[in-house]
Amino acid sequence: MTHFSDTGPILITCPLEIPRYLKGELEGLGFAATEPLDAGVEVRGTLDDCMRLNLWVRTGHRVLFELKRFRAFDGDELYREIKELPWEEYIPRDGYFRVDAAIRDTTVNDSRFAGLRVKDAVADRFSEKFGSRPDSGPETSGVCLFLYWRENRATIYLDTTGDPLPRRGYRKRPHKAPMQETLAAACILASGWPELARRGGHFIAPMCGAGTLAIEAALMAMNGAPGLLRDDFAFKKIIGFDPARWDDLVGEAEDAEIPEIKGRIIATDHDPAAIEAARDNARLAGVGDFIEFAVCDFTQTEVPAGPGVVMLNPEYGMRLGDIEMLRAVYRGIGDFFKQQCGGKAGFIFTGNSELAKSVGLRTKRRRIFWNAKIECRLLEYELYEGTRKGD
Repeated sequence: MTHFSDTGPILITCPLEIPRYLKGELEGLGFAATEPLDAGVEVRGTLDDCMRLNLWVRTGHRVLFELKRFRAFDGDELYREIKELPWEEYIPRDGYFRVDAAIRDTTVNDSRFAGLRVKDAVADRFSEKFGSRPDSGPETSGVCLFLYWRENRATIYLDTTGDPLPRRGYRKRPHKAPMQETLAAACILASGWPELARRGGHFIAPMCGAGTLAIEAALMAMNGAPGLLRDDFAFKKIIGFDPARWDDLVGEAEDAEIPEIKGRIIATDHDPAAIEAARDNARLAGVGDFIEFAVCDFTQTEVPAGPGVVMLNPEYGMRLGDIEMLRAVYRGIGDFFKQQCGGKAGFIFTGNSELAKSVGLRTKRRRIFWNAKIECRLLEYELYEGTRKGD
């Protein structure tokens, strides 16, 4: 029996403050998205839709297909509710499964214990029906389950993703303090870059580090599905998975790629090791031919004429660098914007609002994001053409 055509709620999770961008992505993919949740967006669809979401979503972390919502006041009731589900229709008898759990305000105060009760319920159902059970453990190499349990309300999902979506597969050389792919994609969507790319605008990423911003910008400009870069997804292990259907989706995504982009994407860093890592990552992502790399100080970055986005992710003194030294860097960014980036939209991503004051320019807009547990801002500056040096 296959469940890939069954319709149900699908929860696509993401970090705080990103649901608005994820919602836009989902609507662009043809889903009638609900209002964004705190850390995700819910739509309705099938497991077949989950495959497409895993292939195309840029700002999400996991694609969770809901199996059951129920009330559970303690671990025993959780066990009973989970055991009632027909797990033999999802998990191969000789397969492997993993359970993750997130709990809040429950009578059980350990998510590992909640996950163990789910695992026991699934295993016991198999043992009673067939006299044997699938293996289970921490690997994402089999069917993945996810339990969300808050107070006395619980939901069990099939996690169709496995390893989180930000692990695109191209960042083999992270360099130091890299920006997560999901966060980079959200910042780029917030900048309006996709529309600008269609009109031949430029994307400039000084201080590029491992190249994540430039790579994600290039993937958007070429309409590259980020899921094409991954080797595996958890939905492939669910009973009823159709490899031919997946091949069709992959083929459609490959056909949708744009072979040439109109504008230029430029990425620079003063550290030769960073540029070497960024080049390798871009090559693995399939966008090496779209990005121009250079080793130079950010102030020496080429800024071509015409509309474009200039986005920097400087250190913000939490783990790296020295605050006083960084004040000079932020002042330098302000000068760079004023003198060399006229006519562009300037952006700084930072987790240090005090350092941001040193930029010396009035922000047009401030957007909140979270980098791990650090509250950050994407600061937007409107840079008028008349500020270009020599005008």
